[in-house]
Amino acid sequence: MKLLSHTQFITAALCLSLGTIAHAQTPAPQDQPTPAPVAADAANPAAANQDQPYTLRTGANIVLVPTTVSVKGQILYELKASQFRITDNGVSQPVTLDEDADSLGLSLVVVLQCSRMAMMEYEKMQGLPSLVESLVGGAPHEVALVRYGSHPELVQPFTHSLDKVATAMTHMGPCEDGNAATRDAVSYASSILENRDSHNRHAVLLIGEAADHGSSVKEKDLIAQLGRSNTVVDAVAYSPGSNETKDDLKRFSGGRGPIGTLIMAVQGMRKNTAKSVAELSGGDYFHFGNRNGFDESIGKLTNRVHNYYLLSFTVPSGAEGGLHEIRVTVPEYSQADIRARHNYYAGDAPPPDVP
Repeated sequence: MKLLSHTQFITAALCLSLGTIAHAQTPAPQDQPTPAPVAADAANPAAANQDQPYTLRTGANIVLVPTTVSVKGQILYELKASQFRITDNGVSQPVTLDEDADSLGLSLVVVLQCSRMAMMEYEKMQGLPSLVESLVGGAPHEVALVRYGSHPELVQPFTHSLDKVATAMTHMGPCEDGNAATRDAVSYASSILENRDSHNRHAVLLIGEAADHGSSVKEKDLIAQLGRSNTVVDAVAYSPGSNETKDDLKRFSGGRGPIGTLIMAVQGMRKNTAKSVAELSGGDYFHFGNRNGFDESIGKLTNRVHNYYLLSFTVPSGAEGGLHEIRVTVPEYSQADIRARHNYYAGDAPPPDVP
């Protein structure tokens, strides 16, 4: 068996959509239009080949569940689909393990906070361009750059050129803004990804504070938006201090139902927005306090990206609308540390209001 790289995974785990995201709840800022599709670069012919075959296709209600399995810190390799168990609201589902996502490209949005604490943190992130390059790897790719304070701002539209991304990063400094609308920024990034080629995996790399300050997009709406897509959010946060809590999301138990699961997810997002969006979408979360910590966090993320199993299952016929809890286990390794997507959102109805 061949494991998917997170460039393969981040990108594959992202190409499928469970439904069309309601763009009305995540409009692009009026002074930052959604970029038009990027023409293929002559220098990147692999990205131009839009007719190549690929395993996972849009149109089916397939939930992608990126998963890593480790025991005492050691990654387990060569597991088979039959060794995994996935439950949807406590009900076991047939598991598929995709072993060939090499033909999929990557559409990545780097989302970088420029406000508040960012003025003190930018110096620690000088190595970001080269770290993004190592994260992308050799897969066909396109990368966009968004910064945010009170609202998201498209700094670099999607491009195949990492040199253009690096140049845009060097010209993007802190902004004098008292807000850090993280939910708005993630929602915007997810929206522009939904307009990209469906052959590509979709990913967001979020770098900013752990908490949200000043978003207009509600927690429940962002949870539903991410739950209807297969976009993976990886987050690297400034040292969160007292905001750093145990993973409440992993303590879900079956039988809560869609509303109970939604309430728990909203509570988690209110405690630590960056951590919550990563865990809900199947991504990874790290935090840093200095430049070495930032480099180390991105390094860990890059390494972890190459050790994912890309599991999937089909949304059950007649599934109840709302947020569904996903649990992944490997029964023969009952003590394994399993990192996987926590939920998906069934149906097109808007999520109910929660306290």
